[in-house]
Amino acid sequence: MNQPPAEQAPTQPQPGPESPSDLPKRGWWGALKRTIKQFQDDNLTDWAAALTYYGVLSIFPGLLVLVSSLGFLGESTAKTVTDTLQSFMPPVAKPIIGNVINGARQAPTGLFAILGLLGALWSASGYIGAFMRAVNAIYDVPEGRPFWKTLPLRLGLTVLVGVLLVVSALTIVMTGRLAQVIGNLLHLGHTAVVVWDIAKWPVLLLLISLAFGLLYYLAPNARHTGFRWITPGSLVAVVVWAVASVGFGLYLSNFASYNKTYGTLGGAIAFLVWLWISNIALLMGAELDAELERERAIEGGMRPKDKEPYLPLRDDSKVKEDEHAGKNNSLG
Repeated sequence: MNQPPAEQAPTQPQPGPESPSDLPKRGWWGALKRTIKQFQDDNLTDWAAALTYYGVLSIFPGLLVLVSSLGFLGESTAKTVTDTLQSFMPPVAKPIIGNVINGARQAPTGLFAILGLLGALWSASGYIGAFMRAVNAIYDVPEGRPFWKTLPLRLGLTVLVGVLLVVSALTIVMTGRLAQVIGNLLHLGHTAVVVWDIAKWPVLLLLISLAFGLLYYLAPNARHTGFRWITPGSLVAVVVWAVASVGFGLYLSNFASYNKTYGTLGGAIAFLVWLWISNIALLMGAELDAELERERAIEGGMRPKDKEPYLPLRDDSKVKEDEHAGKNNSLG
């Protein structure tokens, strides 16, 4: 008597490539095409507008923390660092940021300064909270982490990114003197300083890319395969941001006249547009990283290819609580 053929268990998707660099060319091409498509589908321009709003609310508190932290190193160091940061901004943004920095320098000291720094940290963390919601939308994942987990994460990310930016700025400023000392020891003289003056800008961009990479890894409620110091998305975000900032500055200098259109508000309006463009670049990098993760899952056998979410959740406890509450409400 013939036995019926045994049923074969469905094949499980195999682990995809460990990193984006292991993807085939078709995977990269697919990720780029999906990034362009999802840019519109995920409403990134709207999310960038929301981040711009929170960014405006966070600028003064953030600079207050920055200037207060640098104050321990002396007024000249603080001024050098803030001047370096302003050099990355379009000309129209420099007076606005300069006024904010001057206001931060005149902030009270003592107990009121500590309370002010805590309030500034809380206000600046509002931007990180909005960014967490935006990247969850990009990865098509719900926020499964409860409030008691997202709050310290939000505050911790604010401190971590802030410290990294301060260290980046200090590294650029302080290493100029170090380059001069090394140049004297190696009998290179002023040549070492000239070389470092050119090389420090790519180094600063890499450090900013690292800050972006930390945001991309820790902000979404999606479990990545591993942490990468610098991701393709963070590099793209920094390059797009730098090019867009230069392009917007040239546009304002040669073609646009915001002062004629908006009067005394022209500078503020142009500054808001620049912030919006900057946030678009930041979200575009997150979108590229997300689509590269999707391609990794597809190469590992994920079907259908448009399955969402395509990464496991980092935490689903809040999702389960909401589902349980929904069932109880339906039964009631």
